Amino acid sequence: QLQLVESGGGLVQPGGSLRLSCAASGFALDYYAVGWFRQTPGKKREGVSCIGKSDGSDSSAYYPDSVKGRFTISRDNASNTVYLQMNTLRPEDTSVYYCAADSEEYSCGDYVCCRPPYKYEFWGQGTQVTVSS
Repeated sequence: QLQLVESGGGLVQPGGSLRLSCAASGFALDYYAVGWFRQTPGKKREGVSCIGKSDGSDSSAYYPDSVKGRFTISRDNASNTVYLQMNTLRPEDTSVYYCAADSEEYSCGDYVCCRPPYKYEFWGQGTQVTVSS
């Protein structure tokens, strides 16, 4: 079965950290561009970080200004997993976080593009992140 499974969400105080995991089964994640997205009720799903294929272009990972300097995306090909390290969390980071895999990689200048959600072929079920004191 081809699937992505997220884990690592939870409740954390403002200023705290969490590391989300996106584990793939049934396919090799290193051949896919991977994006982390988040969505809160009533809002559209937004990309918070996107990384290219392991053997893709040398484009840098993408981060929007809202998370730049606080979030870091990384791969561990041996475990077929992509991570999202989230530091200095803020209440506005509260959301359901999803990972997604795309067999196509697109660059926007020096960065990997976070493509529109409908372009991604595989999605995880989501993991809740709540930042609150």
